[in-house]
Amino acid sequence: MQKNRAGRYVKQLAGYKAYIPKLLPPTPPVKYDGELRNLLSEADRALAKLDGITTVLPNPELLIAMYVKKEALLSSQIEGTQASLEGILRFEANLEPSEDIDEIKEVVNYIKAMNYGINRLKYIPLSNKLIKEIHKILIKGTRGTLKTPGEFRKTQNWLGPQGANLSEATFVPPPPDIVIDLMSNLEKFIHSKDEIPPLIKISLIHAQFETIHPFLDGNGRVGRLLITFYLFWEKILSRPLLYLSFYLKKNRIEYYDWLMKIRLYGDWEGWLKFFLKGIKEVSEEAANSASKIIVLKETILKKLFDKKISTIYAVEFLNLLFRKPIITSQELIKELKTSKETANQILNKFEEIEILKEISGKKRYRKYIFSEYVNIIKRGTEL
Repeated sequence: MQKNRAGRYVKQLAGYKAYIPKLLPPTPPVKYDGELRNLLSEADRALAKLDGITTVLPNPELLIAMYVKKEALLSSQIEGTQASLEGILRFEANLEPSEDIDEIKEVVNYIKAMNYGINRLKYIPLSNKLIKEIHKILIKGTRGTLKTPGEFRKTQNWLGPQGANLSEATFVPPPPDIVIDLMSNLEKFIHSKDEIPPLIKISLIHAQFETIHPFLDGNGRVGRLLITFYLFWEKILSRPLLYLSFYLKKNRIEYYDWLMKIRLYGDWEGWLKFFLKGIKEVSEEAANSASKIIVLKETILKKLFDKKISTIYAVEFLNLLFRKPIITSQELIKELKTSKETANQILNKFEEIEILKEISGKKRYRKYIFSEYVNIIKRGTEL
């Protein structure tokens, strides 16, 4: 380790010290010891296996939306957002959620930002332009609305305990007058043709982005979105199935500690090992969840067959539930283009054999939840 390997604190005219990071890649270069090489190999294999699962899922697109919701929720929870998966689903189903509506909107914005970014990357490269577009979507209408959405900051920011001022900060990112240059250099590194393995490269990019902290709000969430965007853009992932925030939330203190160890001691290798362990763990967790979902669907199809209700409408409805696990009869009628009578019969049968549970408590306009599916997806999102 080398103290100024990643950057150093420089005293500013106003009297405080701000951190000035060195440009990527690290100098001296990353040292690949046996442990780091093994972790990289294991992470690569686990991620490839996860991506391969999409080829055996019966309807992969039905699951993608739920995985995106999970990543959005976990990433927002790292920043202190108090929302649950069921709260998000209830909000989307026009039910009154039990959590703060403003916090739920932050998660909904993250979902919009993820979907927007994935779609844009089919046509344009990963760039600062896209990063700004994503940021604007992310904080629109939330607590960060007044903090120049979609623009790199022009004032100094800092990190620290709630209420801490600049002199009490835990970390002071680079001064605003060099943010554009630093982000320009980061963009060049993203596009550079080199021999750095993709998982190593995105871990360097993420850490550098968090150190630059280019926005006044939402840096953590944008930085974590970058991980998925980069892997999708580089065709390492064919779909956004990786929710690394599951690992980062669980190891939140260690996550922030490693970012500081890079800055203070230049310990890129330690950070890379932490990051790769997360890729491996989360890839295996996501693959395991996908396998459980496949088994769940097969089990329910068998149940429908055994109960002699495996009509074409019932099977189509089951597919719909994997996309919309909270549903009403009106939505069922619209989606399946069926009659009110048929829709109610299907809902009653699904409730009777305990696939669905009624959650509105109303006589009319009743809403149902597919709890078994939600329980698989929500693991790790509990408050």
